[in-house]
Amino acid sequence: MRVVAGELKGRRLVSPPRRSAAVRPTADRVREALFSILGDLEGVTVLDLFCGTGALAIEALSRGAGRAILVDSRTSLARRNVSLLGVEGRCEVVRSDVPRYLRRAAGRFDLIFCDPPYRLADRLEGELDSLIPARLAEGGRLIVESAAQRPLELSLPLVTERRFGDTVIRIHRASRG
Repeated sequence: MRVVAGELKGRRLVSPPRRSAAVRPTADRVREALFSILGDLEGVTVLDLFCGTGALAIEALSRGAGRAILVDSRTSLARRNVSLLGVEGRCEVVRSDVPRYLRRAAGRFDLIFCDPPYRLADRLEGELDSLIPARLAEGGRLIVESAAQRPLELSLPLVTERRFGDTVIRIHRASRG
């Protein structure tokens, strides 16, 4: 796994062992397609929920995002990648249950990545739907990665959806008002 573009282009990311069911990194080609859709990220603030390796937030930082917070209950891979790539000054890695973090977090983010473990997505759907909108800045976007056979259904307006094999990426925008 590598950073696809930007200042860190080509740099390797530490990946989980192939047999690991705990972390399912977003494939390079999916990240490349996603970031092509997202466009300019100069100065945006990023929240990466269920960050795993931190690849999505790190890719955003490489492409100009100003600051990122990476949240997961297991942060060892994300911490290693943040340190390895020298982006500690632009991001914070938080070890927490995601719903708990969202309930206590302050501030809003221009870009939120949400990639819950497929096996937990059904159980988390309602809670994520109620908590995420409060963390999304005006004009902000939410990117949700989920299983194609059972995508997460969230109430925020859907901008676009793309399917990559057994994965679906949905981009939502902040509600007006």
